[in-house]
Amino acid sequence: MNTVSIDFKPFIEWDNNPFILFDNQGKILYLNNAAEILLGYVSRKEIFELALSHAPQSYGFQTAPVTLRYDIFNFFSVTVGYENEEQLGIRLYNAPRIRNQSPVENDKLVETDLNILLEANIALFRTRNNNKLELLTDPDLPKLKIDQNTFSKLLRKVFEAFRASDSIRIELKMLVGEHVIIEGKKTPLALLSVSANGRYVDTDKQIVEFAESCHVRYYLYEKSVKLEIPLLS
Repeated sequence: MNTVSIDFKPFIEWDNNPFILFDNQGKILYLNNAAEILLGYVSRKEIFELALSHAPQSYGFQTAPVTLRYDIFNFFSVTVGYENEEQLGIRLYNAPRIRNQSPVENDKLVETDLNILLEANIALFRTRNNNKLELLTDPDLPKLKIDQNTFSKLLRKVFEAFRASDSIRIELKMLVGEHVIIEGKKTPLALLSVSANGRYVDTDKQIVEFAESCHVRYYLYEKSVKLEIPLLS
């Protein structure tokens, strides 16, 4: 097969697995869309050092199993290679997302503007707390179907974990190129991030309970809570 005239670059751009091409000093020569998103969560230097540590001894490529987690990103393998001493490429392979096996209770779901629901629960939090809040939302986020009552309970428990923080940052955005399988369907995701200089953990059990009930994936860190919210339609 003659592949000389085929442009493979779009296929790399469309790939959900991050790919980065470095020069021999660690400067980025090329990266695809998935890698651009990843670098919002991990430094270029750390990925370059990862590539160096898994580079083959001689020209060519090799794939190695790894267990990597950068914030909400999980990888199970990397391929690293080079064909000259000037360029080094790395591709990170996303770990499969866990399929949610619990059934969706459609009778409890209501079409909802997530931004409005979030702001309503922030307003309720503010009636009892005077913390400084920074809110960033995505006005283009599509509506979704959600159990408003349970999700509001989840939000209140998340905010409660930061009740003693001087300043709280809340960000809601679309997770571009990410999805989860629910009832056999690819479902896009939104990410809600709440962070401060620290938080209480006494509400974690309830956060987990309400999140799982809403099919929301949760990440509980020392200074932040992040929720991956399926945009059910």
